[in-house]
Amino acid sequence: MTIFVDMDEVIADAYNAHIEIYNREFNAQLKLEDCHGKEVWQCVPDDHQTSIKKHAQRIGFFRDLEVIPDSQQVLKELSEKYEVYIASAAMEFPNSLKEKSDWLDKFFPFIPWQNRILCGHKFILKGDVLIDDRSRNLHNFEGRSIMFTSPHNINTNGFERAGNWLEIANKLL
Repeated sequence: MTIFVDMDEVIADAYNAHIEIYNREFNAQLKLEDCHGKEVWQCVPDDHQTSIKKHAQRIGFFRDLEVIPDSQQVLKELSEKYEVYIASAAMEFPNSLKEKSDWLDKFFPFIPWQNRILCGHKFILKGDVLIDDRSRNLHNFEGRSIMFTSPHNINTNGFERAGNWLEIANKLL
């Protein structure tokens, strides 16, 4: 079985990173609960939205992301049983290419560089399972689509869901 796994919001916590940067730079108190069903930039005043949209263009943004709980353990087990590829739409943010690769070396060293797909559109992926937080990536995937729950997608329907990596383990191991 071939499994593709997205990075941001699936194994790397970019959502909370946006909130932390925003709170630090604007001396704000934005909380995760305030953002359910929305992108972080949709939860702040209009004059702050551009700042949040530019976080991912900053050097260092992707290098310092926290690991989503249990993703390392479950992906290690999956990679011992199946072909696992990290598939991230990194081309949107060119600085992210090296940072994402370095981040994977640090936190997921068992997934070799040959199993890392830093791409644009994910509709080119052909395999058995895609685990992603974005419906646009899951919608056209021809295999099994699993939406990994993130605050921005809690109101999105029509996909098999996993709320955490232990649920992924129950579904695939």
